[in-house]
Amino acid sequence: MNIPNQITQELGLRKDQVNSVLNLLAEGSTIPFIARYRKEQTGGLDEDQLRTIEDRLTYLNMLEERKAVVLNSIEEQGKLTDELKSKIENSLRLQEVEDLYLPFKPKRKTRGTVAKAKGLEPLALHLLDNYNDTTTLEELASAYINEELGVLTVEDAIKGASDIIAEMVSENAEVRKTVRDYVSSEALIKVEKSSDAPEVSEKNLKLRAKGEQDVYRTYYDFQIDISKIKPYQIMALDRGEREKFLKVHFTVEPTAAHSKINESFFKDKKGSFDHFFEAVVEDSFKRLIFPSIDREVRNELVYEAGLHAIEVFAENLHNVLLQPPLLDRVIMGLDPGFASGTKVAIIDETGKYIDGVTIYPHPPQNRIAEAEKVVVALINKYKVDVVAIGNGTASRETETFVSELIKKNSLEAKYIIVNEAGASVYSASEVAKKEFPDLEASQRGNISIARRLLDPLSELVKIDPKSIGVGQYQHDVDQKLLAKKLDDVVVSCVNYVGVDLNTASSSLLTYVSGLNKRLADSIVKHRESKGKFKKRSELLGVRGVGEKVYEQCAGFLKIPDGDEPLDSTFIHPESYETTNRLLEMVNIKPSEIKETGGAISFYINKISLKKVASELNVGEMTLQDIIENIKKPGRDPREELPPPILRSDIMKMEDLRPGMKVKGTVRNVVDFGAFIDIGVKQDGLLHISKMKQGFVKNPSEVVAAGDILEVTITEVDLDRKRISLSLVD
Repeated sequence: MNIPNQITQELGLRKDQVNSVLNLLAEGSTIPFIARYRKEQTGGLDEDQLRTIEDRLTYLNMLEERKAVVLNSIEEQGKLTDELKSKIENSLRLQEVEDLYLPFKPKRKTRGTVAKAKGLEPLALHLLDNYNDTTTLEELASAYINEELGVLTVEDAIKGASDIIAEMVSENAEVRKTVRDYVSSEALIKVEKSSDAPEVSEKNLKLRAKGEQDVYRTYYDFQIDISKIKPYQIMALDRGEREKFLKVHFTVEPTAAHSKINESFFKDKKGSFDHFFEAVVEDSFKRLIFPSIDREVRNELVYEAGLHAIEVFAENLHNVLLQPPLLDRVIMGLDPGFASGTKVAIIDETGKYIDGVTIYPHPPQNRIAEAEKVVVALINKYKVDVVAIGNGTASRETETFVSELIKKNSLEAKYIIVNEAGASVYSASEVAKKEFPDLEASQRGNISIARRLLDPLSELVKIDPKSIGVGQYQHDVDQKLLAKKLDDVVVSCVNYVGVDLNTASSSLLTYVSGLNKRLADSIVKHRESKGKFKKRSELLGVRGVGEKVYEQCAGFLKIPDGDEPLDSTFIHPESYETTNRLLEMVNIKPSEIKETGGAISFYINKISLKKVASELNVGEMTLQDIIENIKKPGRDPREELPPPILRSDIMKMEDLRPGMKVKGTVRNVVDFGAFIDIGVKQDGLLHISKMKQGFVKNPSEVVAAGDILEVTITEVDLDRKRISLSLVD
């Protein structure tokens, strides 16, 4: 297989685009680097397109490796025909290769192999090759009675031949594809509540004790056409069956299946042994084909649903990581708790931890007055702008405490509820211990809550993405695929925003294009020993950073106040000469780009981008990027997003009424809608049907995690603690 040509054909791209990408990847270039700095070579392909090419390359290489193993195995058996070789070599899916290999795989003992050992294969082959034989089946079978081999009767011989043919039918690649396609499109999925079983797992028993089996109540008597089932329903059924709450059955019309098998294997031939072959097909389908295809289709459904869940998780993570930073604010972080108290931490405008304490405003201590006095004193002492409250245990009780405190003391500070998912994971991590060796784990987590408001990206990269709390069924999907996808998202976000070379943590630097943990640690150590970097080029003096690493990372590492003004932009050092020539054309000094960079647009519009690019001997796309960076040097793309909602007063669920309009923040987007924090204890659900007039295929078409929305309350269920929301008037 010509892999570049295959990728070109599959993705509808130009051959030169694909070849350029494959060459760049082979040279060690990263996806963010290629996307930003090699646009001319790739024709402007974006990161998603580049990662698709990379994924297809990985798959097709794996496919070719498997083909080689299969071909070698069949050839060693002396059974490799030209036709079979061609079919395997031209296969585009692993499943096709495995179907073709199935008849030649080493087998365990089966009814068919037992029958062959009894010398009945010639009978089976005679029946298949002689449809119009006038000799009766019984007469033919009688010739194969052999007491020594265990064939005692005519019936034994017929049964053995039937078993052999049934396996031949079940191992036929065309048959398997036909039945697989039929089941995949026409099966009816039936679900019922599982009865208690002695082998119920300990986990299941705990769930039953908590009454959490009620989450599966929707599926206790449920059926749906396979073509209509949603990915989240597939994941729910799979988990429910694994936890022994549900039993799931796939059913198809047997007669239709038999007919398709006859057409595929026997080519609808008619003859003397039709009745015998009908029984063989029925047996093969029921005993061999359907159980196998059932598992395959189920596995494929779960796999595809898992990929969908991973994509949903990735999109949510992307949006959470790119939430706008709350810059230049002194922030008080509160990690709520009851018996253990509420942890308080204060960070300055740079994220530096400056003070902390524990208060006990809630039961069982109820030291409210003391807690109020401490918090007010800290707010006034450090001129706290915002109080960040973690959304875990005692969150809303702490919100009430803070809201009343602000009102009572006429404080100018605002507050916000922050998703604390992963804070405990961070607090116990080696990264946290290294950052705050003298603090307890609980206090470290509290600092993380405050910092993720100041700069979500810089703080959240320290946490395993799976712990950030924006996924669905994340524990049920392929963990390797999930980890790779989420890592790709973090890498993409970090390089999209860029990193301050002189302030970035090792955790953040690890995700920069071309770097890894070892190189990130090396950069931090160099910075600590020799002082701040004054130029990007000084990176070449860092241990382990060679020309290739420098090429890949330099453009994403910014120095806002260094000796080289262009180091504060995304302009790559390889383009500095071109940039300076452009600035000379416009009569702008590099040191003046922040004040006068906007003049570049007038010059380009006057002369034309194409002409200037030709004069500078640079690609138009590269030149356009240079211009944008000159116009907005040091730009943080997150600043264009709406800031988070800061509150000074509290609402209770009891205050809500249908028809009320409230502002809220999208916390998580799932297949059936979005969960929105509207400032009460329980997040509201914006169902997919209430997102806009008309049909919405995917909630992400309308909303994204981090979005600020004005929604209408449509229903408040106090007993079930559910709030329904709408964007449709």
